[in-house]
Amino acid sequence: MTTQARLVSSEPVLLVDRPADGVVRLTLNRSHKRNALNNELRGELFGRLREADADPECSVVIIRGSNGVFSAGYDLSERNHPVERAAATTDGWWARHVVNNWFEMWDMSIPIIAQVEGWCLAGGSELAAACDLVYVADDAQIGYPPVRSMSTPDMVWQPWLLGMRRGMEAMLTGSALTGEEAVALGYANRCFPAADIDDEVVRIATQIATVPADLLAINKRACHRAMEAAGIRDGLRATAELNALGFHQRSSREYMRGFREKGVRANLSERDRAFGDYREGGAD
Repeated sequence: MTTQARLVSSEPVLLVDRPADGVVRLTLNRSHKRNALNNELRGELFGRLREADADPECSVVIIRGSNGVFSAGYDLSERNHPVERAAATTDGWWARHVVNNWFEMWDMSIPIIAQVEGWCLAGGSELAAACDLVYVADDAQIGYPPVRSMSTPDMVWQPWLLGMRRGMEAMLTGSALTGEEAVALGYANRCFPAADIDDEVVRIATQIATVPADLLAINKRACHRAMEAAGIRDGLRATAELNALGFHQRSSREYMRGFREKGVRANLSERDRAFGDYREGGAD
């Protein structure tokens, strides 16, 4: 291992600070991997979220990424394991445990804000979708490219947040939304210039923190209960089961073999080459 690699690996994968009274900010800190979500980072993230939810001095949490990138998704170069408290690794376990984790975020009392800059792909887009509020920078690129080659999303947020027609388009093309499109279609609340988003999100979080915590909790719950009455919890769990079926398709099996034979970078580049985006459109 080189000295540079040792220095990178010795850094904490999650940074924690309090930018304002009542506000805890969690920064995904694997910028050398575009903040890809490996087992260590997801474990740290959920550990800190659980601590914040139990902290009487915390009223709201912000999740953001380091170095101008939210998250490029799950780290495909590592063997990931469940961070859910109990998950049997039977067929289809991955998507089921992902959805369980995101619903754990929904069921927390504290409001959780996603601050999205740059790439917000695949599992990164699911993490942001699980948050209660989403604020995006104008340089954001939000998409789910694995639908082109691997399987359905673990958490099919597309039809719920974008509507049937644009959700279908996102599922069939895997193309990314810009920050402005994400707001217009309902994935995000507001879009800010990248240079301003830190200050703007802290400003909004500070506003939220002025409301008593017991009222924040019940107001958050009321919004989620309305969505659950519309069927979102059953719908996301049902579509998670289709994710397992996708990995048994011939196209998916051939693509997954490419990770072993070609390597992660080459396989992802081959996936995106026909579309001219993501890794083949300037994303390293």
